Amino acid sequence: MEARKKFALIFFIGLSATATAQSVKVEKESHRVKGENVDGYSVELEGKLDDVATSFNKYLKSFAKLKLGANPITLTETVIGGTSYKNPIYATTKERTTTAVAWIGLKPAEWSTTDEAEKVNKELERIIYDFGIKYYRDKIQVQVDESTKALQAVERQQQRLLNENKNLTLRLENNEKERIQLEKSVEANKLENLSLLTLIEKNKKSQDSVAIATEQIKRVVEMHKEKQKKVN
Repeated sequence: MEARKKFALIFFIGLSATATAQSVKVEKESHRVKGENVDGYSVELEGKLDDVATSFNKYLKSFAKLKLGANPITLTETVIGGTSYKNPIYATTKERTTTAVAWIGLKPAEWSTTDEAEKVNKELERIIYDFGIKYYRDKIQVQVDESTKALQAVERQQQRLLNENKNLTLRLENNEKERIQLEKSVEANKLENLSLLTLIEKNKKSQDSVAIATEQIKRVVEMHKEKQKKVN
């Protein structure tokens, strides 16, 4: 009974995540920068503000240097499409009721030419969309990893039970031989025989429980993977 409870707990933890695919939608949005409203692009993401902000900063650092400490943060030496830009780009995150928003934008007046500012601004829409995709995929990957670890733990337990069953079966076989040879102690032998049969039955029930949990967790892993594939 205790083993069944443990396996059930692992299963329900894995099952807590839903299979609904996440959808990333980019919106045009303005943000206050140095006293001015600056146009840019944003994505609204499911998750806590701290988690989204940490993920966003890590993503931005992959192609730009960040000047932290202010809101919004400033990106410098930004590499976009193989071209490096020294002009500032701004990015920030903010919290909503149950979600968090990541935003990125620039001030055209701070750029050398209007054409260059417009070119980079178009790239910012793609950049913020790519971040939304990466954020959800990374989040789902954590769920996949956790479910996979749970599956591996159950499979190890299943193997231990199989080995235990082999040992118990061998002991039962030896006991049967001993029973034939030791007719004088038949009453004591019967008691041990009954005990071993009980253990084997218990083992079979445990195997059934583990087999059910294994299949359930496998479905959870596949569900997470399907969810990851459906991110768009």
